[in-house]
Amino acid sequence: MKRREFFTLVGSAAVAWPRALPAQQRDRPARIGVLNPGAVDTPGALGFYQGLRELGYVEGSNVTIERRYGDWVPDRFPALAADLVRLKVDVILVVSTSPAHAAKQATNLIPIVVGGMADPVGDELIVSLSRPGGNITGASFLGPELIAKRFELLKDAILGISRVAALWHPTAYGRRTMENLVKETEAAAKTLKLQLHLVPAQGPGDLDGAFDEIARARADAAILLPSPMLFVEHRRIVELAVKNRLATMYAAREFVEDGGLMSYGANQPELFRRAAMLVDKILKGAKPANLPVEQPTRLEFAFNIKAAKELGLAIPREVLSLADLVIE
Repeated sequence: MKRREFFTLVGSAAVAWPRALPAQQRDRPARIGVLNPGAVDTPGALGFYQGLRELGYVEGSNVTIERRYGDWVPDRFPALAADLVRLKVDVILVVSTSPAHAAKQATNLIPIVVGGMADPVGDELIVSLSRPGGNITGASFLGPELIAKRFELLKDAILGISRVAALWHPTAYGRRTMENLVKETEAAAKTLKLQLHLVPAQGPGDLDGAFDEIARARADAAILLPSPMLFVEHRRIVELAVKNRLATMYAAREFVEDGGLMSYGANQPELFRRAAMLVDKILKGAKPANLPVEQPTRLEFAFNIKAAKELGLAIPREVLSLADLVIE
């Protein structure tokens, strides 16, 4: 395995907020609410918990964590957000954009940190990346901006492809972000003269049928659009891709580490560790309105040579030379 550590993010200085009590002045453990769209913690949320531990927070000792899960049903998010507000948590960590809207509607007082935003300005969560305004800040992984690059890497790696299927989760993020994701996907396929077949999956139960549809479309390869639900289901998705002998481009390295062919994107657990740092700053008196949204300044291209061999692919040397993580 070859690995180069390079991931850095834009930091920010905390600004005093009189309404918040610094951790050392609290007469009780800090209380953090976590609003997760799925049935279990995403890999990103696990990165958040790791980040808290690295900062000295020990659950059951100096921090209490109230977890709520939406089971991928957006209609449940408002009630879950309202429940965390009722508990008077000190800050709410939200895993993605859709539940973030529910949290924003539930409170304009309790600070909210969103760990996985695609286009927070376009989705009207914040005013700007540098000065979010209101009670929300967080981390963005660059959503629509990376679609074209993923298509380019896929076509460069797999010579001769003409038909590509794009697996997507229509309610993964806000309406504007999803429209932009589809728009960028269609534009990238057109630019590269690829036939495109969009295949939706609203929840984990749709994945088998989605891959059946991809097989019927006789796709030469597939690409996954970013989605917390697809991220949580990464092992199962890789298994389905392998079963269907489908060369696939993913949005996160975890797919490649579990046997997928290739990925390009931000390091999600690292983004959520940065979200933990934002939560720490807020608990110590920072105001989210003045904490810039964290963005990745470098991106990871991961490649699994074993997966390529099993698919019978001869990957050009110049493509492999671009990889930051290569699994032999």
